[in-house]
Amino acid sequence: MAAIVATILAATAIGVWAEGRYGGRAGLAARRALLVVLYGVLPPVTFLNLARAEVNVDVGVGIVLAWAALAGVILIAWLVAARLLRLRRPAIGSVVCCALVANTGYLGYPLVAALLGFDALSEAVVYDILVSSPALILGAFSVGAAFGERVGEGVGARVRAFFTRNPALYAAALGLAAPDSLAPDVLVDASRILIVAILPLGFFAVGAALAEEAEEGSLPIPPPLDGPVASIVALRLALAPGLLYLLALPLIDLPDPYLLLAAMPCGINTMIVTHAYGLDLRISAGAVAWSTAIAVAAIVPISLLA
Repeated sequence: MAAIVATILAATAIGVWAEGRYGGRAGLAARRALLVVLYGVLPPVTFLNLARAEVNVDVGVGIVLAWAALAGVILIAWLVAARLLRLRRPAIGSVVCCALVANTGYLGYPLVAALLGFDALSEAVVYDILVSSPALILGAFSVGAAFGERVGEGVGARVRAFFTRNPALYAAALGLAAPDSLAPDVLVDASRILIVAILPLGFFAVGAALAEEAEEGSLPIPPPLDGPVASIVALRLALAPGLLYLLALPLIDLPDPYLLLAAMPCGINTMIVTHAYGLDLRISAGAVAWSTAIAVAAIVPISLLA
């Protein structure tokens, strides 16, 4: 676990350094690398791990409860931002978007492997594909379209994008239908090594993105932990997993990866939504930075108690 924390810190620092040394080329390279992961790494990883997954009642009901918990988080995020803090519409959108989207891929997968074992990755993939992906593609982009200052693609276009630009979705469908024989041990093991290997890439992108915003004058480093950002941190790291746990408690034996992934910090993809639709950049970037820092600081003691 110490190696994971060290990797996160080092990769983020290298991303910040690379952006300062090479300018926009570092951020561009990071975004291209993430696209390679999206289209070249995640589909086979998804297929192989889902082909090995055992989908039972707890797994299926857990997905429904995860969406119910996210719906509660969205409602509370809106109430806090609009009624309690009385923020402007772009800032409200940032609060809701950041509370909705979690870093279940670049941080969640490696943590599941480290804390729960590689056998738990199959359930983690189910959660990521059926909860986190639509939360980003459908939920976050819809929030951006509703609250942003700039005109972007409409909701209908984002719905189409969910089906036309989401290769992991189709890999997931094939993986659920495929027999175990199409997922031999050697390939499954290789896919799980790839999952751990994407951790530094994801946090290199985080460091490069934050440094890029700082250079443009949009974000001080470290970003301020003000009311909106602190609210997002509480919603994402505490309320989201807490609601899921309470909903599942009287009904099912909730799969362990679900609770862990529900507690992940804000995903870096919230920055894409923020730029595309004109949400509040300072709030979104600050939420990514602070929620990630707090989550990483909590990893070691949690691992000792696991």
